[in-house]
Amino acid sequence: MKGTLYIVSTPIGNLEDITLRALRILKEVDVIAAEDTRHTLKLMNHYGISRPLISYWGEKEKLKAEETIGRLESGQSVALVSDAGTPGISDPGGVLIKRAIEAGIQVVPVPGPAAVISALSLSGFSTEEFVFLGFLPPRQSRRKKVLKELSLERRTLVMYEAPHRILETVRDMSDLFGERRAVLIREMTKLYEEVIRGSLPEILVRLKGSKIAGEYVVVIEGRGEEKGLHINDAAAEIKILMKKGLSRKEAVKRVAEEYGLSRKELYDRSLTE
Repeated sequence: MKGTLYIVSTPIGNLEDITLRALRILKEVDVIAAEDTRHTLKLMNHYGISRPLISYWGEKEKLKAEETIGRLESGQSVALVSDAGTPGISDPGGVLIKRAIEAGIQVVPVPGPAAVISALSLSGFSTEEFVFLGFLPPRQSRRKKVLKELSLERRTLVMYEAPHRILETVRDMSDLFGERRAVLIREMTKLYEEVIRGSLPEILVRLKGSKIAGEYVVVIEGRGEEKGLHINDAAAEIKILMKKGLSRKEAVKRVAEEYGLSRKELYDRSLTE
């Protein structure tokens, strides 16, 4: 009989942010597959957990995934954990999860902390629909292209960023999103947690005057439903809709009706984009 792979969420900072079920599973499984065993060992020592550890960090992930699948097929139960949060969500773990599903192994989620959800909950922005981007591309040219494509997005945007790129990234956001409201959270749930709210230009100014350290989560309010959209912005939105599979005619019709623009003028303008 095959074993079970448990996807176990662990604290993103504060070690108290772990469920009773997660602790029980970590104590009961045959082995814990960790992103970094040294990091997970701190959590285990804190809660008096003593189970065998294997690492799937970095380049080892594909190789270790096969080794772990072998354990699961032999009947062992495995808890998959990342350094913080939920494995596979902008974290390693996805390779093993995919292989387990392909191998017909039971995969069970053990829910808990996720930085994207925590950030959304304190943002004050709409949570009915949101777009999670993970980490933006490190190269500025590619990052600006992605942000430009999202500049007309009406859903709330959530993304992660590393400390050495946060200033440059927020500067790009300010250039492309203008005065859009946003929330930046640093060191979430940790001792030096900091939340900065305001327009993107305001956040950029405050960020320049604060200590740059730790991981960052950025939440940006979706574009409003304002009327009188500029013809250039409308043409850009048509381009985005076409990339999603709509024909030019269908995209023009939708945007023209929504913003009260001339369908012919908008169609002609879209041809020049």
